[in-house]
Amino acid sequence: MGNQTPLTVPANPELSFESFRQEVLSDYKVVCISREASLLGRKEVLTGKAKFGIFGDGKEVAQVAMAKFFRPGDWRSGYYRDQTFHFAIGQSNVQQFFAQLYADPDINNDTNNAGRQMVSHFATQNVDSEGNWTNLKDQKNTASDMAPTASQLPRSLGLAYASKVFRKLDNTDGFNGLSNNGNEVCFCTIGDASTSEGHFWETVNAAGVLQVPVAFFVWDDGYGISVPKKYQTTKASISEALSGMQKEPGTNGINIYKVKGWDYAGMCEAFEEGIRIAREEHIPVLFHVEEITQPQGHSTSGSHERYKTQERLAWEREWDGLKQMREWIIQNALSTEEELRELEANAKNDVKNSKDRAWEAYQLPIKAQMEEAVRLLNNLADQLPEESGWIKKKAQVLTANREPLRRDILKTLHDVIVYKQTTEAVKDIAAYYKELLAQNKGLYNSHLYNEGPKSAMLVPEVKAVFDDAPKPINGYEVLNKYFDQLFTNNPKVVAFGEDLGFIGDVNQGFSGLQEKHGDIRIFDTGIRELTIMGQGIGLALRGLRPIAEIQYIDYVLYGLQPLSDDVATLHYRTYGRQSCPLIVRTRGHRLEGIWHSGSPMGMMINALRGMYLCVPRNMTQAVGMYNTLLQGNDPGIVVECLNGYRLKETPPSNLLEMTVPLGVPEVIKQGEDITIVSYGSTLRIIQESVNSLEATGISCEIIDVQTLLPFDINHVIVESLKKTSRIVFVDEDVPGGAAAYMFNKVMEEQGGYRYLDVAPRTITAKAHRPAYGSDGDYFSKPNAEDIETVIREMMAE
Repeated sequence: MGNQTPLTVPANPELSFESFRQEVLSDYKVVCISREASLLGRKEVLTGKAKFGIFGDGKEVAQVAMAKFFRPGDWRSGYYRDQTFHFAIGQSNVQQFFAQLYADPDINNDTNNAGRQMVSHFATQNVDSEGNWTNLKDQKNTASDMAPTASQLPRSLGLAYASKVFRKLDNTDGFNGLSNNGNEVCFCTIGDASTSEGHFWETVNAAGVLQVPVAFFVWDDGYGISVPKKYQTTKASISEALSGMQKEPGTNGINIYKVKGWDYAGMCEAFEEGIRIAREEHIPVLFHVEEITQPQGHSTSGSHERYKTQERLAWEREWDGLKQMREWIIQNALSTEEELRELEANAKNDVKNSKDRAWEAYQLPIKAQMEEAVRLLNNLADQLPEESGWIKKKAQVLTANREPLRRDILKTLHDVIVYKQTTEAVKDIAAYYKELLAQNKGLYNSHLYNEGPKSAMLVPEVKAVFDDAPKPINGYEVLNKYFDQLFTNNPKVVAFGEDLGFIGDVNQGFSGLQEKHGDIRIFDTGIRELTIMGQGIGLALRGLRPIAEIQYIDYVLYGLQPLSDDVATLHYRTYGRQSCPLIVRTRGHRLEGIWHSGSPMGMMINALRGMYLCVPRNMTQAVGMYNTLLQGNDPGIVVECLNGYRLKETPPSNLLEMTVPLGVPEVIKQGEDITIVSYGSTLRIIQESVNSLEATGISCEIIDVQTLLPFDINHVIVESLKKTSRIVFVDEDVPGGAAAYMFNKVMEEQGGYRYLDVAPRTITAKAHRPAYGSDGDYFSKPNAEDIETVIREMMAE
C-alpha cells in the first residue's frame, strides 16, 4: 500500500485550475457511472433478464487515466474488463452496454456486436457498408474483443507494427485515412493471470525485438478467478518476471512501469510518459497496474467470498479505486462532499434510465412479434372451433410471458403448424413463421463472410493468357515473377515469415525481392507462428494487405487459435463492421516425414469457417487465387503444393490480372465412367492411376475442387456424377477429414446420392502421421495403385 500521488496542476497556462478540476470530476463521473453499470448489470443477470455478466468494476480509475492518452488513430486491443475505458473515450454508452448484456441483435442498439458477443466486448467500424476503409487515423479504434484469455495479444503486435510500416514506407499512395505517419499506439489490456499464457510471452518478446509502439496494461487484482497470482507468475509479479526485458541504452527491449490501480494522479503521470515515448520513439511499454480490486468477484457465475479471506475483502473495500479517488478529490479541494454526493446520485439515475431504455428497445420488436402471433392464433381458433381451446391456451401462455424471447414465439407457432399442418386455415401462421425464420437468420446467421461489393466471391474470373511460344519455368519462378510484379504495383502489400526475407523463403518464391522492395515490406520473423499470424491480423485491420507465411502447413497448429477465434469469426461477430483481409501463405501435402508432409485440411475446414481455403494444384493457379483474395476484403489461406516448386509450368503473360474464382471446381480431364474428385498434389497421383485405367478402357473424369471453403457453389461435381454414376473422393487427409467433407457436400447437400449406380468411395491417408522416407510416404498416403484398385472394384460392381 502507499499514499496517493500529490496533486500536480498541469503546467500548461491555458489549463486553469477550474478546467483541471472539471476534467477530474468528469473522470470521476465516468468512474461512478461504470461502477453503477457493473452493479446493475449483475442484478440483471441474477434476476434472469440476461444470461451472463462479466464486468470491469475495480478497474475504473486505471481506465479513465489510461483513456486520457488515447488519441485519434490509436487502437485498443483489450479484453472484457474495459467498459470504463470505452465509456471514457466516448465509443460506447451505458445504454449500448446494457443492449450487449441483453444480447440485443439490432446493430443500432448494440453497435459493437449486434448481440453476438457477451457484455463488455467492444468494436469500432473499420469498413463501411461498401467495404471501403473508414478514416482510421481520425477515429479512435478498437479491434473486436474476444473472450479467450490473452487472445488479444498476437494481433496487438500487428496493430503496433503497422505504425512502424506506415512511418518507414516511402510510397504511401492510396493510404489516405490509414495513418498519421505511424504515430498511432496500440493499447493492449490484459488481466494479470492471463500473462501466464504463451500468447503473452511470445507477443511481449516480439514487441521488444521489433520495437513497436504498443502499450501493455496489466490489470493485477491478485487472482486468476480463484487462483492467487503466486501460482500464476514467477516471483508473483509480472513486472519482476519481465525485468530482464527492460530497455537499456543501446539495447532493444521494453519500458516497464509499476503503478497502483487506486492512484489516479500517479497513473496519469506514468501513462503520459510511457505512452509519449512509445508514440514518438516506437519503444514498447508495459504498465503493471497493481492493487486493483474486484468488488463483485470474477463474474456472475460465483462469489469471491468463497476464496478470499475476510482480511483480503476488508482490504479491497478500503483500497477500492473509487473510494480512494473520492478521498483524493476532497483532500485536494477539487470538490465538496455535497457536490460529489449529487454527482454520484446523478450517475446512478443516469445508469438506471439507460438500462431501462435498453431493455425497452430490446423488447419492443419482440413484443410486436408476440402480438402478431397472438392475433394469428386467435384468428385460427375462431376458424377451428373444435380446436379453439387448445389454440387459445397456446396464445394465453405466450401472452402471459412478460419477458418473451424470439424463440418462444417461434416454438409456439411451430407447435400449432405441426399439429394442424394439413389445415388450410393454418397457412397465415405458416407464412408468418417463415417470415420470422428469415428475419432471425439475418439477425443471427449472417455476415460470416463479406456480403457486400468487397466479397471475394464477386471477383470475376480472368483466365490466364499465354504468349505464342511460352517457355516453361519452375513453379517457384512463376511465384517469384508474380510477387515481384505484385510488390511493384501494390504498395499496400507486405509479406513476412520465417526465412522469407533475406533468403527469399525456403522455396525461393521471394528470392531477391527483399533487396528490391525493401525490408519493411518483405521481412524475416522469428520462429513464432502465433505472432506471425498476429502481425498479419493487425496489419490487415489497419488497411494493409499482408501475406503472412507459415513455412509448413504442419505448423498451422501454432497459429490456429488466432485464425480460428479472431480472423474467422471477426466479420460475423461484428455484424460486418470489421474486415481483416489477411492472406496466409503456406505449403503442404506430399513430401516426407511426420512434420513436413501434413495435409490437415479437415481440421482447417472445421476451425476456419469465415476464411477461404484455397488448395491450388500448381503455382499458376495459386497466383490466380492470390489475385482474387487481394481484390476482396475476406481472409484466406493458400496452401501451395510442397513438391511442386521445381515442376515445370508455363507462366501466363497476365500474372497480375488473372483470377481463379472461389468455389468453382475445374474439370481437368473429361471422362464417362467415373468421377474422381480431389485437389492439390494428389491430382498428379490420380493422373498416374488414370493413365493405367484408361489403357484398359475405363474412362475417368478428374475434377480439381480448387477451393475447399467455399466448395463447388455451382454443383459442377454433381453434374459430372449425373453422367458417370460413379464417384470417388481422394485426398491426403486422415479418414473422416476433407474427403469426408467433400463426400457430405456432394452426397447430401447436392443430392448426389440420387445418381449413383454403385456405392461412393473415399480414399485417404492412414489415420497416423505419414512415416518418414519414400516408402513411408507410399504406405501412409494414397498411391496410384490404391486408387486404381478401388476404381477397378467400383467398375466391377
